[in-house]
Amino acid sequence: MRQFLIPAALLLTFAGPGCRPTVDDPPTQIEDPDAELGAAKKKADQNKKKDKNKSAKDGKDARAKVDPAPAAPPSVEAKVGEKAPSFELKDLEGRAVRLEALAGKTVVLEWFNPECPFVKYAHGEGGPLRTLAAEYMDKDVVWLSINSGAPGKQGHGADTNQKGVADYAMKNPVLLDESGEVGRRYGAKTTPHIFVIGPDQKLAYAGGLDNAPRGDVQGDALIPYAVQAIDAVLAGEAPPRNETQPYGCSVKYAG
Repeated sequence: MRQFLIPAALLLTFAGPGCRPTVDDPPTQIEDPDAELGAAKKKADQNKKKDKNKSAKDGKDARAKVDPAPAAPPSVEAKVGEKAPSFELKDLEGRAVRLEALAGKTVVLEWFNPECPFVKYAHGEGGPLRTLAAEYMDKDVVWLSINSGAPGKQGHGADTNQKGVADYAMKNPVLLDESGEVGRRYGAKTTPHIFVIGPDQKLAYAGGLDNAPRGDVQGDALIPYAVQAIDAVLAGEAPPRNETQPYGCSVKYAG
C-alpha cells in the first residue's frame, strides 16, 4: 500500500481554528502581554500593586501610631561612701535647690509625705522630727524634705505640702519630686527615709530615723540612728552605723 505524506500546512488547515497545541508542543512565549492578554490583565496587575502598596502604608501608619515604650525608671545610684547623686528640685515657692551648690555643708535629705501616719507622728507634737531640723539648721546643717509622690497620690501637691508645713511648724524647705526621678536614684523607699551627705558631697548615711516606728522601740533601747550619723559627720567622723533599715509609708511613686 502506498503511503501519502500530507504537508504540514495542509494539516493545520484541517485542524481548524479551534485546535489546541499538543502537550509535545513547546511552551508559548508572549512577547507583548498588553497586546496578547488585553487590558483586563494590565488593570488587574495595577490593582494588585495598589493593594500591596496600600497594605504596606497601612502597616507603616499603624506602627507609627503605637505609643513608644515608657522609659525605664532610673536605677539606684546612691551608695554610702560615694558621691551623692546630683539633683535640682524646686521648693514650694518655686525656688530651685541644687545639691552641688551646697558643697561644703552637711546636708540631710528626709523623704516626706505630710499625710503618711508615720510622718504625722514624727512631725507631730512631741515627735522626733518636730524640732530636729530647726535644731540642726542652727548648726549650719541644710535640711531638705523631699516629696516624691506622683500626681493623684497621697500627700501630693503644693497645697497639701504647704498645709503640712504649717501644721508641723516646719522651718526647712520641702522640695517636690513629682516624677520620682530623684527618689528612685537615691533608692528612697519610705517616708521618712533619711540620707546624710557630708561636706565632701559623699553619702555618709542612709536609713531609718531611729529604731522606733511611731514611738514603738524595737529592741532594748531607743537608738537615734539619724542623729548619731549627723553628729558624727559634723565632728568629721564616720557614723557608728552608715546604713539601717528604713520604716514608714512607701514612697508614692508614679506607676
